[in-house]
Amino acid sequence: MEAGTGRHGPLAAGERVLLVDAKGRRYLVKLVPGVSFHTHAGIIAHEDVIGVPAGSTVTGSTGRRFLVVRPTMAEVVLKMPRGAQVIYPKDLGAILVAADVGPGMRVLEAGVGSGALSMALLRAGAEVVGYERRADFAARAVENVAAFLGDGVPYRVEERDVYEGIDLEAGDERFDRIVLDLPEPWRVLPHARGALEPGGIVLAYLPSITQVAEFRAALDRGPFGMAETSELMRRTWHVEDRAVRPDHRMVAHTGFLTTARLLVPSDEG
Repeated sequence: MEAGTGRHGPLAAGERVLLVDAKGRRYLVKLVPGVSFHTHAGIIAHEDVIGVPAGSTVTGSTGRRFLVVRPTMAEVVLKMPRGAQVIYPKDLGAILVAADVGPGMRVLEAGVGSGALSMALLRAGAEVVGYERRADFAARAVENVAAFLGDGVPYRVEERDVYEGIDLEAGDERFDRIVLDLPEPWRVLPHARGALEPGGIVLAYLPSITQVAEFRAALDRGPFGMAETSELMRRTWHVEDRAVRPDHRMVAHTGFLTTARLLVPSDEG
């Protein structure tokens, strides 16, 4: 079990931990008996970490000390193996709120990349079906989700192109939400009409405002409404005694979030 499943108690073999050195550098490590982790600051035997409480300090071969904790999802997302660029943690939370994702919802995610958004959707309690054109990305997403949340989560990734259509298997209900992380989300809208529950939300994550403009124009051609576009800036602060100032670096623009609802066409006219 990993941090995503809410594990408690001493750190155990098989789970991932975050090692933090004195300078704040962070290392994501999977604990394996008999294995050691090598850094420029020294060697840490996994056996010295297994069995200690999260939040403990362990000492490496050079005498330098490392804090060891269970990683948050944000820390896993930034450190996990990936092929595609991941969605930043600051946007993952905003996507969950903007798309109003909650327990029991059926969500179609197209463009799963390395699985970061899949993790967030699943942890919010959704059942997720992913469409991904690239087999290597699909495999990596499945691996990353299983490593963080385990094998029992309601997650299925299909190697297919959402631009060509959305299939509902026999007996399947429509999706409550459709979340798109791909270059031309407007091409999905004709398929979304038949796959999304009336009143359901479609969300597109896009890096360019010109892409947003084209997507919004397609939404306006209907039957979608209540469209909204936003972006988030995240700035951390340096706080040390009386030295209080914004950090020199910040995560500014990463992507635009656009949401809209599928409406039932009026009978007028």
